Amino acid sequence: MIVDVHAHYDDEAFLEDLEDVMAKLKREGIVAISSSSSIESSKENIEIAKKYDHIYINVGIHPHEAKDAPKDFEDDLFELAGFEKNVAIGEIGLDYHYDFSPRDVQKEVFIRQIEVAKRLNLPVVVHSREAHKDTLDILNEHAIGKIPVLIHCYSGSVEMSRILRKHGVYISVGGVVTFQNAKKLIEVVKEYPLELLMLETDSPYLTPHPHRGKRNDSTYLKYVISKIAQIKEISEEKVIEITTKNARDVFGIR
Repeated sequence: MIVDVHAHYDDEAFLEDLEDVMAKLKREGIVAISSSSSIESSKENIEIAKKYDHIYINVGIHPHEAKDAPKDFEDDLFELAGFEKNVAIGEIGLDYHYDFSPRDVQKEVFIRQIEVAKRLNLPVVVHSREAHKDTLDILNEHAIGKIPVLIHCYSGSVEMSRILRKHGVYISVGGVVTFQNAKKLIEVVKEYPLELLMLETDSPYLTPHPHRGKRNDSTYLKYVISKIAQIKEISEEKVIEITTKNARDVFGIR
Protein backbone atom coordinates (compact mmCIF):
# COMPACT_ATOMS: atom_id res chain seq x y z
CA MET A 1 0.00 0.00 0.00
CA ILE A 2 1.06 3.59 -0.78
CA VAL A 3 -0.85 6.42 0.91
CA ASP A 4 -1.38 9.85 -0.63
CA VAL A 5 -2.33 11.81 2.47
CA HIS A 6 -3.50 14.92 0.62
CA ALA A 7 -5.44 15.21 -2.62
CA HIS A 8 -8.61 16.97 -3.79
CA TYR A 9 -10.73 14.48 -5.70
CA ASP A 10 -13.79 16.67 -5.28
CA ASP A 11 -12.09 19.23 -7.56
CA GLU A 12 -13.83 19.98 -10.84
CA ALA A 13 -10.65 18.89 -12.65
CA PHE A 14 -11.82 15.30 -12.03
CA LEU A 15 -15.42 15.90 -12.98
CA GLU A 16 -15.28 14.10 -16.32
CA ASP A 17 -13.17 11.04 -15.53
CA LEU A 18 -13.11 10.42 -11.78
CA GLU A 19 -14.15 6.80 -12.31
CA ASP A 20 -11.12 6.16 -14.52
CA VAL A 21 -8.74 7.89 -12.13
CA MET A 22 -10.08 5.88 -9.19
CA ALA A 23 -9.63 2.63 -11.13
CA LYS A 24 -6.03 3.59 -11.89
CA LEU A 25 -5.31 4.22 -8.20
CA LYS A 26 -6.87 0.90 -7.28
CA ARG A 27 -4.70 -0.98 -9.78
CA GLU A 28 -1.54 0.61 -8.38
CA GLY A 29 -2.40 -0.08 -4.74
CA ILE A 30 -2.77 3.57 -3.78
CA VAL A 31 -5.00 4.79 -0.98
CA ALA A 32 -5.74 8.53 -0.97
CA ILE A 33 -7.17 11.01 1.50
CA SER A 34 -9.29 13.63 -0.24
CA SER A 35 -9.13 16.88 1.69
CA SER A 36 -11.94 19.41 1.91
CA SER A 37 -12.04 23.19 1.59
CA SER A 38 -15.56 24.06 2.78
CA ILE A 39 -18.71 22.54 4.24
CA GLU A 40 -19.99 21.85 0.73
CA SER A 41 -16.66 20.36 -0.33
CA SER A 42 -16.77 18.12 2.74
CA LYS A 43 -20.17 16.81 1.69
CA GLU A 44 -18.88 16.12 -1.82
CA ASN A 45 -15.90 14.22 -0.46
CA ILE A 46 -18.18 12.09 1.69
CA GLU A 47 -20.07 11.00 -1.42
CA ILE A 48 -16.80 10.12 -3.17
CA ALA A 49 -15.55 8.09 -0.20
CA LYS A 50 -18.84 6.20 -0.05
CA LYS A 51 -18.28 5.08 -3.64
CA TYR A 52 -14.59 4.13 -3.53
CA ASP A 53 -13.18 1.94 -0.79
CA HIS A 54 -9.62 3.24 -1.26
CA ILE A 55 -10.61 6.86 -0.58
CA TYR A 56 -10.68 8.43 2.88
CA ILE A 57 -11.40 12.09 3.60
CA ASN A 58 -10.81 15.11 5.80
CA VAL A 59 -13.60 17.57 6.52
CA GLY A 60 -12.83 21.21 7.13
CA ILE A 61 -12.73 24.82 5.96
CA HIS A 62 -9.70 26.12 4.03
CA PRO A 63 -8.35 29.58 4.97
CA HIS A 64 -9.39 30.87 1.54
CA GLU A 65 -13.01 30.03 2.45
CA ALA A 66 -12.86 31.22 6.06
CA LYS A 67 -14.72 34.46 5.32
CA ASP A 68 -17.69 32.46 4.02
CA ALA A 69 -17.82 29.95 6.88
CA PRO A 70 -21.30 29.59 8.40
CA LYS A 71 -21.66 31.37 11.73
CA ASP A 72 -22.06 28.13 13.67
CA PHE A 73 -19.96 25.93 11.38
CA GLU A 74 -18.90 23.73 14.29
CA ASP A 75 -22.32 22.09 14.25
CA ASP A 76 -21.81 21.13 10.60
CA LEU A 77 -18.27 19.91 11.22
CA PHE A 78 -19.26 17.72 14.16
CA GLU A 79 -21.91 16.06 12.01
CA LEU A 80 -19.70 15.65 8.93
CA ALA A 81 -16.73 14.42 10.95
CA GLY A 82 -18.87 11.54 12.18
CA PHE A 83 -18.66 9.93 8.74
CA GLU A 84 -16.87 6.62 9.20
CA LYS A 85 -14.13 7.34 6.63
CA ASN A 86 -13.34 10.83 7.85
CA VAL A 87 -9.87 10.68 9.40
CA ALA A 88 -9.03 14.31 10.26
CA ILE A 89 -10.12 17.93 10.29
CA GLY A 90 -8.58 19.58 7.24
CA GLU A 91 -7.44 21.32 5.44
CA ILE A 92 -7.36 24.21 7.84
CA GLY A 93 -4.85 26.94 8.55
CA LEU A 94 -3.54 30.27 7.31
CA ASP A 95 -2.70 31.67 3.87
CA TYR A 96 -1.08 35.11 3.78
CA HIS A 97 0.00 34.77 0.15
CA TYR A 98 -3.43 35.35 -1.36
CA ASP A 99 -5.27 36.76 1.67
CA PHE A 100 -8.61 35.72 0.17
CA SER A 101 -9.99 35.93 3.72
CA PRO A 102 -9.01 38.59 6.31
CA ARG A 103 -6.21 37.36 8.52
CA ASP A 104 -8.10 37.77 11.77
CA VAL A 105 -10.95 35.70 10.32
CA GLN A 106 -8.50 33.04 9.13
CA LYS A 107 -7.03 32.78 12.63
CA GLU A 108 -10.41 32.55 14.31
CA VAL A 109 -11.71 29.84 11.97
CA PHE A 110 -8.41 27.95 12.26
CA ILE A 111 -8.54 27.92 16.07
CA ARG A 112 -12.21 27.00 16.20
CA GLN A 113 -11.56 24.02 13.92
CA ILE A 114 -8.64 22.86 16.05
CA GLU A 115 -11.00 22.90 19.01
CA VAL A 116 -13.44 20.70 17.08
CA ALA A 117 -10.62 18.27 16.29
CA LYS A 118 -9.62 18.14 19.96
CA ARG A 119 -13.15 17.38 21.07
CA LEU A 120 -13.31 14.56 18.53
CA ASN A 121 -9.73 13.39 19.17
CA LEU A 122 -8.90 13.77 15.47
CA PRO A 123 -5.67 14.92 13.80
CA VAL A 124 -5.51 18.25 11.99
CA VAL A 125 -4.21 18.75 8.45
CA VAL A 126 -2.75 22.24 8.20
CA HIS A 127 -2.27 24.63 5.29
CA SER A 128 0.38 27.27 5.97
CA ARG A 129 1.56 29.65 3.26
CA GLU A 130 3.67 32.67 4.12
CA ALA A 131 2.17 32.49 7.61
CA HIS A 132 4.56 30.18 9.39
CA LYS A 133 5.08 32.15 12.62
CA ASP A 134 1.36 32.67 13.23
CA THR A 135 0.68 29.04 12.29
CA LEU A 136 3.27 27.79 14.78
CA ASP A 137 2.04 30.12 17.51
CA ILE A 138 -1.53 28.85 17.12
CA LEU A 139 -0.46 25.21 16.93
CA ASN A 140 1.72 25.62 20.03
CA GLU A 141 -1.14 27.09 22.02
CA HIS A 142 -3.97 24.88 20.80
CA ALA A 143 -2.79 21.63 19.19
CA ILE A 144 0.77 20.43 19.70
CA GLY A 145 0.93 17.81 22.41
CA LYS A 146 -2.84 17.37 22.33
CA ILE A 147 -3.61 15.91 18.86
CA PRO A 148 -1.49 14.81 15.89
CA VAL A 149 -0.58 17.64 13.50
CA LEU A 150 0.31 17.30 9.82
CA ILE A 151 1.48 20.33 7.87
CA HIS A 152 0.75 19.49 4.27
CA CYS A 153 2.90 20.60 1.33
CA TYR A 154 5.53 22.02 3.65
CA SER A 155 6.90 25.33 2.35
CA GLY A 156 8.59 26.82 5.41
CA SER A 157 12.24 27.31 6.19
CA VAL A 158 14.77 24.74 7.33
CA GLU A 159 14.90 26.55 10.68
CA MET A 160 11.13 26.26 11.12
CA SER A 161 11.24 22.56 10.23
CA ARG A 162 13.77 22.01 13.03
CA ILE A 163 11.32 23.50 15.52
CA LEU A 164 8.45 21.41 14.17
CA ARG A 165 10.28 18.12 14.34
CA LYS A 166 11.21 18.76 17.99
CA HIS A 167 7.46 18.98 18.65
CA GLY A 168 6.72 15.76 16.74
CA VAL A 169 4.83 17.55 13.97
CA TYR A 170 4.41 15.59 10.75
CA ILE A 171 4.97 17.16 7.35
CA SER A 172 3.93 15.85 3.96
CA VAL A 173 5.91 16.30 0.79
CA GLY A 174 4.61 16.38 -2.77
CA GLY A 175 5.65 17.19 -6.30
CA VAL A 176 7.39 20.44 -5.36
CA VAL A 177 10.36 18.42 -4.12
CA THR A 178 11.05 17.41 -7.75
CA PHE A 179 11.15 21.02 -9.03
CA GLN A 180 14.47 22.57 -10.02
CA ASN A 181 14.01 25.45 -7.55
CA ALA A 182 13.27 23.17 -4.58
CA LYS A 183 16.63 23.61 -2.83
CA LYS A 184 15.10 24.68 0.49
CA LEU A 185 12.59 21.82 0.56
CA ILE A 186 15.30 19.33 -0.38
CA GLU A 187 17.31 20.48 2.64
CA VAL A 188 14.23 20.09 4.85
CA VAL A 189 13.61 16.56 3.57
CA LYS A 190 17.25 15.64 4.06
CA GLU A 191 17.08 16.58 7.75
CA TYR A 192 13.51 15.67 8.64
CA PRO A 193 13.08 12.24 10.27
CA LEU A 194 11.44 9.73 7.96
CA GLU A 195 9.26 8.76 10.92
CA LEU A 196 7.61 12.21 10.67
CA LEU A 197 7.27 12.34 6.87
CA MET A 198 4.28 11.50 4.70
CA LEU A 199 3.60 11.52 0.96
CA GLU A 200 1.11 13.70 -0.86
CA THR A 201 0.23 14.99 -4.31
CA ASP A 202 -2.21 17.87 -3.63
CA SER A 203 -3.92 16.61 -6.78
CA PRO A 204 -4.89 18.06 -9.18
CA TYR A 205 -2.19 20.64 -8.38
CA LEU A 206 1.62 20.66 -8.09
CA THR A 207 2.30 17.90 -10.60
CA PRO A 208 5.88 16.62 -10.23
CA HIS A 209 8.61 16.81 -12.82
CA PRO A 210 8.63 15.51 -15.56
CA HIS A 211 4.86 16.05 -15.91
CA ARG A 212 4.57 19.68 -14.80
CA GLY A 213 1.70 21.42 -16.52
CA LYS A 214 -0.48 18.33 -16.57
CA ARG A 215 -3.22 17.48 -14.10
CA ASN A 216 -1.84 15.70 -11.08
CA ASP A 217 -3.19 12.50 -9.53
CA SER A 218 -1.99 10.07 -6.90
CA THR A 219 -0.24 7.76 -9.37
CA TYR A 220 2.43 10.45 -9.73
CA LEU A 221 3.54 9.76 -6.16
CA LYS A 222 6.21 7.50 -7.64
CA TYR A 223 8.25 10.59 -8.63
CA VAL A 224 8.01 11.99 -5.11
CA ILE A 225 9.02 8.65 -3.62
CA SER A 226 12.01 8.40 -5.96
CA LYS A 227 13.19 11.92 -5.10
CA ILE A 228 12.86 11.42 -1.34
CA ALA A 229 14.79 8.14 -1.59
CA GLN A 230 17.52 9.93 -3.53
CA ILE A 231 17.72 12.82 -1.06
CA LYS A 232 17.84 10.58 2.01
CA GLU A 233 20.01 7.93 0.32
CA ILE A 234 17.67 5.09 1.17
CA SER A 235 15.59 2.69 -0.89
CA GLU A 236 12.22 3.59 -2.37
CA GLU A 237 10.82 0.59 -0.53
CA LYS A 238 11.93 2.09 2.78
CA VAL A 239 10.26 5.42 1.92
CA ILE A 240 7.01 3.61 1.13
CA GLU A 241 7.19 1.38 4.21
CA ILE A 242 7.71 4.16 6.76
CA THR A 243 5.45 6.80 5.22
CA THR A 244 2.65 4.25 4.94
CA LYS A 245 3.15 3.28 8.58
CA ASN A 246 2.99 6.97 9.55
CA ALA A 247 -0.26 7.47 7.65
CA ARG A 248 -1.76 4.37 9.22
CA ASP A 249 -0.70 5.39 12.72
CA VAL A 250 -1.99 8.97 12.45
CA PHE A 251 -5.10 8.50 10.32
CA GLY A 252 -6.10 4.93 11.07
CA ILE A 253 -5.88 3.90 7.41
CA ARG A 254 -6.58 0.20 7.07
